[in-house]
Amino acid sequence: MFSKLKIFTGNANVELAKEVAKYAGIPLGDAEVFKFSNDNTFVKINENVRGVDTYIIQPTCYPVNDNMMELLIMIDALKRASAQRINCVIPIFGYARSDKKDQTGVPITAKLIADLITTAGASRIVAMDLHSDQIQGFFNIPVDHLYSMPIFVRYFRTNLDLSNTVVVSPDTGGTARARALAKRLNCAIAIGDKRRTGNDDKSEILNIIGEVEGKNAILFDDIIDTGGSLCKMSRVLLEQGANKVYAACAHGILSGNAIQKLEKSPIERLFITNSIPLSEEKKKCKKIVQLSIAELLAIAIKKIHIEESLSILFR
Repeated sequence: MFSKLKIFTGNANVELAKEVAKYAGIPLGDAEVFKFSNDNTFVKINENVRGVDTYIIQPTCYPVNDNMMELLIMIDALKRASAQRINCVIPIFGYARSDKKDQTGVPITAKLIADLITTAGASRIVAMDLHSDQIQGFFNIPVDHLYSMPIFVRYFRTNLDLSNTVVVSPDTGGTARARALAKRLNCAIAIGDKRRTGNDDKSEILNIIGEVEGKNAILFDDIIDTGGSLCKMSRVLLEQGANKVYAACAHGILSGNAIQKLEKSPIERLFITNSIPLSEEKKKCKKIVQLSIAELLAIAIKKIHIEESLSILFR
């Protein structure tokens, strides 16, 4: 049934790709992906993919532009090797926050990237926790949008005392996301009223809408980048009477001095997925708990291959 299915990876997150292949029971495809001394990326597919349903696991995380080029070149290599379908599994979609023209003279980079991937020859996109749902509409090919929430729900139910817990959205934009988690955990919800005061990593928390006094709070967002907003919010929650503060984000970018901010913050634990690989330095942070999305992706790949519904993955 799966003899015509092959999984490949670039260099973005090799460990995740190996784990996905292990769960799927399919050996990772043989491909060379490296840079020449002149900084040009080279890709060579070292096995026959003619008529094969191929999957490239390649999050476009840091270094974003290098990983994006690897993805585009791998698509082209598979297309020219006569693969039947080229499915791009992109656990984190680079440039996702550039999804609208909110200032004069700025691009919609997420749409540009979608066009590049489609033009290169991709047949389908498998994404996870996109920053905004509208990105699905940027593609003229099918997009399967997966969510890490069931993974967090399962972990929290097993490992946290949820009897006196409130799920907190850091801002109004993430209200639907936080409400969905709160519903599954049978918890209350609160919302941060956040106003930007400068650059993207600078913001001011003005108020918490909802009751947090005497409760354990779970800050829930899609991305933690520099960590500024999440760490500020954790302090505000304690000031307003919360007992403990946890944080959970699908994508742990953790750029700049995010680890130092996290270490100094009152956040007890930061739960993230392995959509992005952690550096050795980040792995040393005892506050970080990384949950695997490998099984989720493996099931999705096999179900897409045999043309089955993915609805079971949303439960």
